[in-house]
Amino acid sequence: MLFLLGGLLFISCDKEKSKPKTLTEEKFFNLEQVGWKSKAITNFRDDIAFKATMVPLQYYILKHEGSQNLEKVDSIYQSLKEERIIEVEFQQEREDDLLKNKYTSRDYETSVKYMSFSMQNDFKALVDNKDTIPCSGLTFERNFKVAPFKRVLLYFDNIPEGVPITLLYDDTLFSKGFMRFNFTDTPIIL
Repeated sequence: MLFLLGGLLFISCDKEKSKPKTLTEEKFFNLEQVGWKSKAITNFRDDIAFKATMVPLQYYILKHEGSQNLEKVDSIYQSLKEERIIEVEFQQEREDDLLKNKYTSRDYETSVKYMSFSMQNDFKALVDNKDTIPCSGLTFERNFKVAPFKRVLLYFDNIPEGVPITLLYDDTLFSKGFMRFNFTDTPIIL
């Protein structure tokens, strides 16, 4: 009986250690529990899937700063909280390389350069169905044919916290036309 009581006490104390202690720790703990990314929205055109996912800014701050000083992470977030990051993936249904000439009508090197340097001009954010904000930056994540998709990260500035946005994409690389990705979920806010 004493052994069982000691075991319960040990488990109880162990659970107390894993609980967040500060408000900031609790915010990040809750974000980890619900998941880092918001709902993914996919548009299909012919045999290509275009998937957009809004990613919380805190995720990238934590990746860069680490989780040792959550107060610093929260401070950085407060200074950047009007920025948005959207991850867009492009994937051919048979997992063929989308940068081939048969999909882009360009040679492979030109397609890579376009995704790296010019594609950001194809994206805009419609904020609260009123204002259109151009993409302020884009990162093309090269995977060197290891993954069956191509991915870009889009950056937008000056979007008030808590305001819903719609990603507008005028596809010129694959010639699939205009697409909308409506992020109707409330953005994740800590």
